[in-house]
Amino acid sequence: MKKLLLTGFVPFQDHPVNPTEPIVKHLDGKRIGGLQIFGRVLPVDFSESADVCLGHLEEIEPDIVLSLGLAAGRTKITPERVAINCKDGGPDNRGVFVRDEPIVPDGPAAYFSTLPIRRMVDRLNEKGYPAQISNTAGTYLCNHIMYSVLHKIKSENRPVLGGFVHLPASHELAVRQPSLPSWSQADLERAVVLMIEVLAEQEIAS
Repeated sequence: MKKLLLTGFVPFQDHPVNPTEPIVKHLDGKRIGGLQIFGRVLPVDFSESADVCLGHLEEIEPDIVLSLGLAAGRTKITPERVAINCKDGGPDNRGVFVRDEPIVPDGPAAYFSTLPIRRMVDRLNEKGYPAQISNTAGTYLCNHIMYSVLHKIKSENRPVLGGFVHLPASHELAVRQPSLPSWSQADLERAVVLMIEVLAEQEIAS
C-alpha cells in the first residue's frame, strides 16, 4: 500500500486554534482510496519546522506529501501552485522574526507543486466545496515547508509527489476572532479527504 504523509501545524501567533491540527490527528492511521495516511503535526518555528518535516519524510518514505496550513481570512480551499526560496515574517512561536532570508542558500528561486492541483480544485468544486488555485503561499512557515519538501524531493531525485494546501479558518477559531470567514471543522476535514481521494486515483493510474 502506498503511503501519504499528511502534515499540519500547531496554533500560532494570535490564532489559538489551527484547524489543520485536528484534521491531521484524526486522519492519522486511516486508509483512504488505497493510501495509508501518516498524520504529523509540525511546530511553528523557523529553526525547526522544516527539519521536523523532513525527518518524517525520511522515516516514513511516503509516496506523497500533502502539507496543510491555515490561511485565516481566505474563504476557499487553496492548493498552492508555487513555493519561493524566501523566508520572511513572524513572529514564529518562539517570537523570532525573519527578514528576506533564503530557505536554501543558492537554491532555485522556486518550485512548483507536483500534486494534481487542478483536479483537486475541480473535485472540490464539483462536490460543493469552494476552492481555487493560489499563486502565493506567502513567505511564512507554510511556504517554508512546501519549498523545503520539494527541494529535498527534487535534489535527491525521489519519486514522491509533494505540495501544500491552505485551509480557511474553522468556526471554532472564528468564534474567538469574529471578523474571520470560516468553515465547519467537519467540512474542512471532508475537503481534505476529497483531495486525498484524488491523489489516490492518480497513484492507481500511474
